[in-house]
Amino acid sequence: LQKELLKYKQEARNLQGIKVTSPQDALQQRLLQQDAAVLQLKQELLRANMDKEELHNQNVDLQRKVEERNRLLAEYKKELCQKDRHLQQQQTKLDEMLRQLSEASYQQVDLERELEHKEALLAHCMKREAEE
Repeated sequence: LQKELLKYKQEARNLQGIKVTSPQDALQQRLLQQDAAVLQLKQELLRANMDKEELHNQNVDLQRKVEERNRLLAEYKKELCQKDRHLQQQQTKLDEMLRQLSEASYQQVDLERELEHKEALLAHCMKREAEE
């Protein structure tokens, strides 16, 4: 009867999921819980390592992009300096041409005055000659 009773108690425990009360069974249950906890910690560590690796890859990618943009920025600055120098050269040429144009205008005005004066003298001379 005792053997049957133990058998039925074991069956009832298995069916109801009641914890085992014997020291060996309790120890085995505790080891299973610890194994489950360790397995869960390992999974979390694996996830954390995968996240860390992904962040590292993203960081490397971002650094590469920053370096590329810095290189482009340096090229643009270099081009801008060259264009600025070219613009300054053109401005210098323009200033020189404007100075020459201004001088030519003054000379033209002087020549026009001289021409008017000579035309007036010629007219005066022709008028006097006609009178004579």
